[in-house]
Amino acid sequence: MLSDSLSHLLETLDFAWRRASALPATLTNIQWRADACDPGSILFFQRFADGKRDQDLYRRYLAASPCAVLVTNQRLDCFDAMPGKGIYVTRPWDWAETVRRFCDLVYPLAPGAPCFLGVTGTNGKTTTVKYLESMLAAQGQRILTIGTLGISRNGQPLAATGFTSPPLIELRRLLHAERGECDLVAMEISSHALDQGRVQGIPLCNAGWTNFSQDHLDYHGDEASYFAAKARILDLIQPGGRLFCSSTEVADRLRGRGEPGVPIEVLAPAALSPEAIAAKPFLALAHNRANYALAAALADGILGPGARPYWRDLRPVDGRFECQSIGNRTLVIDFAHTPDALETILTAIRAAFPDARVATLFGCGGDRDHGKRPLMGAAVARHSDHLIVTSDNPRTEDPERIIADILTGIPGPAPEVVVERPAAIARLCDLLASRPADEPWVALIAGKGHERYIDRDGHKTYYSDQDEVERNRRRLGW
Repeated sequence: MLSDSLSHLLETLDFAWRRASALPATLTNIQWRADACDPGSILFFQRFADGKRDQDLYRRYLAASPCAVLVTNQRLDCFDAMPGKGIYVTRPWDWAETVRRFCDLVYPLAPGAPCFLGVTGTNGKTTTVKYLESMLAAQGQRILTIGTLGISRNGQPLAATGFTSPPLIELRRLLHAERGECDLVAMEISSHALDQGRVQGIPLCNAGWTNFSQDHLDYHGDEASYFAAKARILDLIQPGGRLFCSSTEVADRLRGRGEPGVPIEVLAPAALSPEAIAAKPFLALAHNRANYALAAALADGILGPGARPYWRDLRPVDGRFECQSIGNRTLVIDFAHTPDALETILTAIRAAFPDARVATLFGCGGDRDHGKRPLMGAAVARHSDHLIVTSDNPRTEDPERIIADILTGIPGPAPEVVVERPAAIARLCDLLASRPADEPWVALIAGKGHERYIDRDGHKTYYSDQDEVERNRRRLGW
């Protein structure tokens, strides 16, 4: 009986501290969200070093939760306010494995579970996974994908999770729900997921690593810790598997850390025919050909080697180099939101449109790595003829303060600043409309991509770069 098994695991695991109050007669479920609990729930609450006070977390998440048992990764100073609940504290290094043990009881990975493929990297995870999905689905494989764009089965969206990599309990729940429906699971695996144990115990047949550059230092603290978190993907690859890597520098660095435990194979960007580029213009970009090569290697690992024209089955990825052309004007919507991603896409635009002038509209998210803001400004300034700096997701920060940080990285005359993003896109379209008709322009609208919201002051309100472009096209008669 599940309840007995859950109670037994609570009794027998080696916790660092426990207050084993009388448990209810029936423990029925495990949860990671306090608001999803009922009186039969075990709530797994992971405490982060994020500067928040225990009492604030208690009031926001724990005070109203009806859970029977609370499991945490460290002691909190609110335990006395939770009489009658069983409380168990893991050792910090045991957290992920403890959660996995409970997941194995409630949401087991059955024998003959699907083959898991994982992709990590600073940029390109989503594109690589979606290319892989198209390649394998076209070959008759039943494939489930999990990532920034949500959950899809054979390319058909099922649900959004709000995460690149869902928490382990949520991941195991959805894998259990999809058992028997898929042969393969392809997952984006973020550095946060690897650091927090969200993919603990997921047996990867093979994995891919796209690239590595500065991001998420607000969480990881420094670049070395960020890299070390990503390197944990090696621990998930099963015997006989390998890591495919698009970056020689990443591969050398992994080998320099010691014996990686699995083979690492470095891939060059795919060499595609003019026919392929003409049919799929997004493959004109070097970084997309690198993502293509990575996806093809992972697909071949499932199907076996062979000369397959995978490109025929690819579809554009939402918010990744979405192009619209109006005469000599090309508008590009892309999720690029790191210095390296902006450098990469703007370099690719310059190469693909050598005669065009380039305008870039971008901003930076609030409550995230402040150090990348001037670097993003510098990257855009290097490759753009006109800049418009605007908001992205300011979250709890003042948008004008974020923009001021960006401007410190932009040399020379100050660029245009239009704080509100819809007004910034209108200004960009007016700029394009004002130029001579025979003058080619490419306008990059960067940062939001697939996102359909603005995150500000603790609230997400509907917003879409795509909608704003369409609104301005109608306004200008394009």
